[in-house]
Amino acid sequence: MELELFIPIVLFICITYAIKAVVDARVRKQLVTSNVSQELIQSIVEADELRRRQSTLRWGAILVALACGFGLMEAFGWRDVTPGVFAVLLGATGIGNLIAYHLSRKMPG
Repeated sequence: MELELFIPIVLFICITYAIKAVVDARVRKQLVTSNVSQELIQSIVEADELRRRQSTLRWGAILVALACGFGLMEAFGWRDVTPGVFAVLLGATGIGNLIAYHLSRKMPG
């Protein structure tokens, strides 16, 4: 695979993340400078922290399940791109999402 293909993709992702970070910081600054109650600010910060933890949990579960799917592909010697290989990877992604959902239901908060 050519590395030149990844440069615009990574650039787009970096620009998108930078814009998101600037917008989030600006919204927080406006929220702090406005006359909003301390309880509302605290609840927004706590909800944001819970969302971040659940996002991390979800990505972790998905990546572990995909690693298991790739491990299965390697164990069985599947080298060609076939519908069966896609089914294994899509199934692993689905299982990762279901595991993340199950774990997030058990999380306090």
